[in-house]
Amino acid sequence: MFNVFLKGNDFRYEIGELLKLFMKPEQFRFIESKDLVQEQCFLLECNLIDKEHSSIVRVQLIKDSHSVSTEKVIDHKIGMNETDRRKILKRKMKLCIYELLKEQFKIEKPWGILTGIRPTKIVHELMDDQLPNPEIIKILSDNYCISDEKIKLMIAISEIERPYIYPHKDDTVSVYISIPFCPSRCLYCSFPSNPIEVGKTNIVKEYLEALKREIKGMGDFFKKHHKKISTLYIGGGTPTTLSQNELSNLLEYLHNQFDLKDISEITVEAGRPDTVTKDKLKALKEHGIDRISINPQTMNLSTLKLIDRKHTPEDIEEAVAMARELRFRTINMDLIVGLPNEKPFMIEHTMKKITDLKPENLTVHSLAIKNSSILKSNTNDFDIPREEEAREMLEITKNYAKKMGLIPYYMYRQKYMVGNLENIGYCLPKHECVYNIEIMEERKTIIGLGAGAISKIFYPNENRLERIPNVTSIEHYIRRVDEMLKRKSAELSKSTNCS
Repeated sequence: MFNVFLKGNDFRYEIGELLKLFMKPEQFRFIESKDLVQEQCFLLECNLIDKEHSSIVRVQLIKDSHSVSTEKVIDHKIGMNETDRRKILKRKMKLCIYELLKEQFKIEKPWGILTGIRPTKIVHELMDDQLPNPEIIKILSDNYCISDEKIKLMIAISEIERPYIYPHKDDTVSVYISIPFCPSRCLYCSFPSNPIEVGKTNIVKEYLEALKREIKGMGDFFKKHHKKISTLYIGGGTPTTLSQNELSNLLEYLHNQFDLKDISEITVEAGRPDTVTKDKLKALKEHGIDRISINPQTMNLSTLKLIDRKHTPEDIEEAVAMARELRFRTINMDLIVGLPNEKPFMIEHTMKKITDLKPENLTVHSLAIKNSSILKSNTNDFDIPREEEAREMLEITKNYAKKMGLIPYYMYRQKYMVGNLENIGYCLPKHECVYNIEIMEERKTIIGLGAGAISKIFYPNENRLERIPNVTSIEHYIRRVDEMLKRKSAELSKSTNCS
């Protein structure tokens, strides 16, 4: 057992997140007194000593009579505010802990002390300060202990993203539409998706009527305040769970309420191939959608059955063939590394099949075991790949993406990811999904419409976001849609007046 004793600081959350990189949550605990430590247990003492012109961060790792320690001195710069000071102290504390645990466990983590989900945001902030790449590399290495490979990835992706997020345009927003229905709920899913048999309930009709009210309300707001829509993303759930008529009706309504003539990108997730038909794809094309996502997650039938996806690898191939026949410009495919019971040779099989399908986009997710998923409550029933195995799998996907001519263009991380790895979006040049870049880098106002959608209102002068979430429950959303609309309109009005 690792016992953690904090002295002179309250960095419990940050320290706890770092410890999870080296051990399971049940293997450590925070204690209020060192007297509680038993023999054969580790004690990690994290001490912050504030002085007049400096602070000392001192960390000591003790077991029985043996101890090792490290410390860092931080000078108080004139004019430094308390928020920035605490941020530096937390990072220095994590660096000290990382140094000791790395030596204790003989393990180096490729992402070092970084536990945030958007690593490239750090690079963009350093680029904002007009720092040259060699200096950025040194900061990422010295301040976060990130490996050379990951630093190279971060900078390469940031350089691709930069033209899409700069300069900021006050008169544009992006829009996300939530269709929270699926044929079944996948084992790992944490999204607000509701298994539903199409045509067997009125809930879809009621939901779409409520969604239209919110769409109209935002459309009126955009017109009044001269806001243009730069990208539109229709996700879920699985939007193609809707019938052809429901899809056509919704898309036509969007065109009537929003000015989409100058939009740069519209994406629809046709994620589950068992919901894809040629008529539905024709409806998408007829309404100007030229980018779709068909998501196999794996091309191994045994895994598809295990995670409760109601389709076969052949269904995936058929859906892609239909999309190719209708000449969609960009097809994205999502995969998940680290699915239960999968081994590296199975990832190899998946990538060979994906290579034959030649998608313009490929998004490789590392499995994240989320609290609201079925998998979380039944983790012990499955064989989840360990860190080294997960890294090997991710490397396989990276090598195949390179063979396909795909380059990494956006990236993010999640909590509770297998192997503490990352999710990477790859694409052929000129096939970047701008919405994906915007949602990750958080330098753009994105309006979320529908149950579970989250609006992120960007205040450029302060470089901050205000999150305005819609309720997740479909029934609550239908009853409270006007409230959802009012809340986001009020916040958007504030940001508009400030910009």
